[in-house]
Amino acid sequence: MTGSESAISRIDTSRPHPARVYDWFLGGKDNYPVDEELGRQITAMQGDAPRHARANRRFMERATRTIVAEAGIRQFLDIGSGIPTEPNLHQIAQSVVPDARVVYVDNDPIVLAHADALLRGTPEGVTEYVQADAREPERILEAVGTVLDLDRPVALSLIALLHFIADDDGAHELVDTLVGALAPGSCLVLSAMTADFDPENVRRGIAAYTASGVTLVARSHAEMGRLFKGLEILDPGIVSLSDWRPGEEDDKRGEPVSLYGAVGLKR
Repeated sequence: MTGSESAISRIDTSRPHPARVYDWFLGGKDNYPVDEELGRQITAMQGDAPRHARANRRFMERATRTIVAEAGIRQFLDIGSGIPTEPNLHQIAQSVVPDARVVYVDNDPIVLAHADALLRGTPEGVTEYVQADAREPERILEAVGTVLDLDRPVALSLIALLHFIADDDGAHELVDTLVGALAPGSCLVLSAMTADFDPENVRRGIAAYTASGVTLVARSHAEMGRLFKGLEILDPGIVSLSDWRPGEEDDKRGEPVSLYGAVGLKR
């Protein structure tokens, strides 16, 4: 049995999974009826939930391009990468700097099953996948150390990950350990859900996820800021994803997206 076949055999289709629900929001096909059911429940409560998922994806793209252009970073560590959805982070980075080195980390068997799609990078660059739990940062650092030079700047991406990890479950320790191991000049790219803009709908969304057995937490602006302690936050600061350096092609309907996003630089 190949790695992909083994991964598929371990996929639990009896409960929704955040990565697969996110895939459904984005119009993907790598999800199951249980994921679609939860996705439809969330959309019934928050009609713009798919828009939020798309905004999160666009934030990743803009942040990656910004890091390459402004910080000159050529190494990327994307934890909680999720199901491949083009353009993937390595495609964005390697389109600008073909020799970029990218490591994806996830613990979902369905992501492992699609890992081949994540590994198709440029001949000059390096693209690898590590199966590990985000709550084991030391293990992650040990695994990626064979691919990334941790003595040189790395862009650490925690995109739409930490709202599935509560503070009591080690969210701050995870960030502190990972950022602490990175060289000066590294960046933290982070997006996470907030109830600051639409508290009632977010509360209902959290209840739906909780009823399906999925942890989901919303963080205030101040709580988001504490995740960036010791880092220099790039302009425009911690803002709704729709307000983080939007481009010509981005949705500008004016309604804030209920996720904060920011990029922090380690000096």
